[in-house]
Amino acid sequence: MPLDRRRFCTLLGCWPLLALPRWSFAEPREVAMQILSINKPDGGVPNNSLPVVIYHHVIPPDVVDNADYLEHLFTSNGWPPQWRYGVYSFTHFHSNTHEALGVFAGSAKLQLGGEKGVVIDVQVGDVLLIPAGVGHKQISADDSFMLVGAYPPNISADLCHDEPAKLTARSKAVANVPLPASDPVTGHSEGSMLLWHSAATPSK
Repeated sequence: MPLDRRRFCTLLGCWPLLALPRWSFAEPREVAMQILSINKPDGGVPNNSLPVVIYHHVIPPDVVDNADYLEHLFTSNGWPPQWRYGVYSFTHFHSNTHEALGVFAGSAKLQLGGEKGVVIDVQVGDVLLIPAGVGHKQISADDSFMLVGAYPPNISADLCHDEPAKLTARSKAVANVPLPASDPVTGHSEGSMLLWHSAATPSK
C-alpha cells in the first residue's frame, strides 16, 4: 500500500548524505525533452506562462532501484524529494511552488491544465516539471504507477482545487512564486534554467 504523500519521509531526509556510498549519487544527464505551453486559465486553474517541461528516459537502463535513483538525482540538483505516491484523480495545483514528478513505476494518462486541458501519457523514466498554478490530475493508470515528488528547498506545497471564485487571488500568488535556483534533472544548466528564465524575461 503506498504511503500517504503528506506523511512520507524519504531516507535522504533522515540520513546524512555523506553516509551514502559515492556510487549511489545520480548525476545530471542529457535527456530528451518535451515542452508544453499551458498559459491560459481554465475555470479556477490559473496555469502559468512558464512551460511544462517533460523529460523522457531519465533513468538509465542499468539502474536497479528507479525510485532511489530519482530521489538521488533530485537531491543532488537541489530539489529535495518529499513523497512517493500517484497523482490525485481530481484537478489540483499548487499556488506556492513548482513541482517535479518522477515516474519510477508503471504508466498513466494525466491531464494538464484543467478540465479542458491536454491529456498525456507518462511512463517509467519520465520526469514532469510542473510550474506553479498548472492543473494536473490522473485520468487512468496501471496498478503499479508510482511517482517521486519533489519541490525546491524549504517548501511545503499547498493543495488548491479548481475553484473559479478564488482564481484572481491564486493567480496573484502563482505570479509571485520565484524561479527555482536549479533544474531537478539537469542541475544548473539547460532545461528549465534556459526555458523558464527566457519565458520570464520581458521582450524588449
